[in-house]
Amino acid sequence: MDKLKAFGEKIRKIRIERGLSQEKLAFLSGLHRTYVGAIERGERNVSFKNIEKIAKTLKVNLEELFRDL
Repeated sequence: MDKLKAFGEKIRKIRIERGLSQEKLAFLSGLHRTYVGAIERGERNVSFKNIEKIAKTLKVNLEELFRDL
């Protein structure tokens, strides 16, 4: 599986586990909803700064986001 797609699926899984919509995750992270959707679909190569924002919002460490990709 493509790494960007696997990363996006990991974000989606954790987001759903946390009970957040894409819109809520985007708002809390300071990102745009369509950008979060593109990340989850594996369409965006996400910057490290934005990965940090998402991890902080999801309350996970960076290692967890990249584990088993």
